[in-house]
Amino acid sequence: MTDGLPEGWAAARLGDLGKWSSGGTPNRKKPEFFGGEIPWVLTGDLNDGIIHDVGGRLTPEGLASSSAKVFPKETLLVAMYGATIGKLGRLGSEASTNQACAALIPSEENAQLLPFIFLFLLSQRRELKKLGKGGAQPNISQTVIKELPIRLPPLAEQHRIVEKIETLFAQLDKGEEAVRQVQMLLKRYRQSVLKAAVTGELTADWRAAREGQLEHGRDLLSRILMAREENWQGRGRYKPPVEPVTTGLPDLPEGWVWASVDQVLRAGLSNGRSVPDAQSGFPVMRLTALRDGRVDTREMKIGAWSADDAEPYLVEIGDILVSRGNGSKQLVGKGGLVSTLPELVAYPDTMIRIPISLGFLDPEWFLYLWNSPFMRQKIEAAAKTTAGIYKINQNDIRAFTVPLPPLAEQEEIRAQIDDVMSKVVAAENLAATELTRSAALRQSILKDAFSGKLVPQDPADEPASALLDRIRQKRSA
Repeated sequence: MTDGLPEGWAAARLGDLGKWSSGGTPNRKKPEFFGGEIPWVLTGDLNDGIIHDVGGRLTPEGLASSSAKVFPKETLLVAMYGATIGKLGRLGSEASTNQACAALIPSEENAQLLPFIFLFLLSQRRELKKLGKGGAQPNISQTVIKELPIRLPPLAEQHRIVEKIETLFAQLDKGEEAVRQVQMLLKRYRQSVLKAAVTGELTADWRAAREGQLEHGRDLLSRILMAREENWQGRGRYKPPVEPVTTGLPDLPEGWVWASVDQVLRAGLSNGRSVPDAQSGFPVMRLTALRDGRVDTREMKIGAWSADDAEPYLVEIGDILVSRGNGSKQLVGKGGLVSTLPELVAYPDTMIRIPISLGFLDPEWFLYLWNSPFMRQKIEAAAKTTAGIYKINQNDIRAFTVPLPPLAEQEEIRAQIDDVMSKVVAAENLAATELTRSAALRQSILKDAFSGKLVPQDPADEPASALLDRIRQKRSA
């Protein structure tokens, strides 16, 4: 080993190994520049593999009007902008790119190096991200990439390294695919358990063993409605709740009844309030407090308002809080339960408070119901989009029709789901740990590869310095 390099290796920079370039973007105000036959690669198309499918297309006029250019098959692309910094791809056919992609163009002298350079860049993604400059969207430049140092083995050893990495990564790929299949099955199992809970299938045997012993859901609803009117905490004069719409709904188990969400509230629905940040004032939760079916009331900021101003928006234990809006329809209306309350805090305008009738409804059961496929279908159907944000409102929520089992059965449903979900979560955590371990193994393999420890050196290999000399001579010629 000389100068810290394995025998036969040489120190170089990526700019020494070939010609680098980048693309461009035609004037977007001219539609005639787009939609043609020329593939146009954006950073979102980079897949850390061979690129075959490309979202963008340019016309010859669009190509000619910009700095975009057509690169040959096998060109190695590196993303330079924003969250995609360091993403890689190799062209499966000729294509152009935008300016966010750096391109190492294949040539007679470097074509055999590209697989090794690709894997080297894969190992350097974290470093490339650290080199990003800028505020909201850090970028790197071609210069940063070309100046990146690389330890270059003899060409024959490069081939052995690439072959070994590909073999090991293929084994990891198979293992990761199996883990992801498990994750998918666990997700489906979660949904099937929640579906069985909503339809009554989950507690069918439990219910049959207690035939004639349970309060009918109809009687429970009557008690809820009576208490609702007597203890109404809503704003203004009491109004009768919205009646449930049961048209097209399936039959319920004996002892269950359909109800509207409005009927099972102890107070009116209410949106939170938007409050600017302040050095002093009263605490209000952030939207990030709502996650994974729980409300973390510690996730808060100090708002520019007083305790008296915040009083109508104070969170209470047992409240269900749901997100009013989200850019993803799959996330709008997701609910969380306030199960602990270390200190007084208000909820923000990004949430709607659902104050269910405590003592008549099990809050954990209601949360499972709210986040079940049955309710998600209703929520997503009701969500309306404005400026790319899906939203639901109080009228939507009031009118949702929900199944109402006896309180004792609600508690049994919750207990059975808790038991199942604890096992599911343990399995999900194990799967996530395995994927993390696999990712760490990949990095370990790459680290060994580029320090000369993955495969043995062969003194008969032509040294990398000779290879670099040929590349320099060809480029200078």
